[in-house]
Amino acid sequence: MPVKKIDIKTMLWLMGIGALFLFLPRFLPRFYVYLTALILLTGLLATSLNLVLGFGGMYQFHHAVFYGIGAYSLALMLTKSGLPAWTGFVVAPLVSSVLGYIIGLICVRLSKLYFGMLQISLGSLVWAIVFRWYSFTGGDDGIHGIPLPKMLSASHGAYYFTLVVTAASLYLMYRIVHSPFGRTFQAIRDNPERCEALGVNVRRHQLAGEVIAGFFAGVAGTLFVTVEASVFPDLMFWTLSLEILIMCLLGGWFTFFGPMLGAAIMVTLRTFVGIYTEYWTLILGIVLMLLIFFMPDGVLGMILKPGSRSREAGSKC
Repeated sequence: MPVKKIDIKTMLWLMGIGALFLFLPRFLPRFYVYLTALILLTGLLATSLNLVLGFGGMYQFHHAVFYGIGAYSLALMLTKSGLPAWTGFVVAPLVSSVLGYIIGLICVRLSKLYFGMLQISLGSLVWAIVFRWYSFTGGDDGIHGIPLPKMLSASHGAYYFTLVVTAASLYLMYRIVHSPFGRTFQAIRDNPERCEALGVNVRRHQLAGEVIAGFFAGVAGTLFVTVEASVFPDLMFWTLSLEILIMCLLGGWFTFFGPMLGAAIMVTLRTFVGIYTEYWTLILGIVLMLLIFFMPDGVLGMILKPGSRSREAGSKC
């Protein structure tokens, strides 16, 4: 099955958005450039979750653990090893993917809610180790003042690096979703029993999806270190996993770019509403209630093609 190609109209839209992001630092204040970088890396994290949630049907309830491990792996390599700095940017996502393989190997034996609950338990165990290991990870203090390469420390260097890496990662994930593997993955989401009857190794595909999602979550973790120059245990706490899940639902978890939109809404809402009240989660709860009642397919899902999931599900088997 050939890989789905991006149509010309969509490509023009993407080029226009890319050009907009490219020139943002020239006319926006520094704070808004920082906020945009945060939206980009958070959107990448949400998209990596949606790879296994929306397209794989896997109940990934503790995705933040891969994000945090990627960030900590880079931070520890930059502060405690004598290896070249750029080596850490390559190794850190690989560490996250290895963790994804280990957790996936245990969890894929179960399905649906049991998969998610077991993953929460394993992810919380990793968080507890990082939180308590003061001599190595800094415990609840985290690691601050992480030395970064000069290119990233330069003016807007972190922003442009985040933009390029996010764009490349989204392109790779798009190719994966629309590859034969991605089509099989979506068929497993819709009807795992039928796929297994047809000879598809369901567990192997789910394990591969877990490794891929863990890798790109690790990439997002390295970008967080690039932007913030610090890490802390909250990066892998279960509440962040819940926020990422909400981003996917808010933007549209059966669309590819929906999680990016959901991340933009969530980060912006948290930043500006948080200025006026510490109870911004109350407003978020109201937004989610309205979403469930009026836009169950998410914002982008409703805009692009209402009821698209039911039509897509029928075309994938």
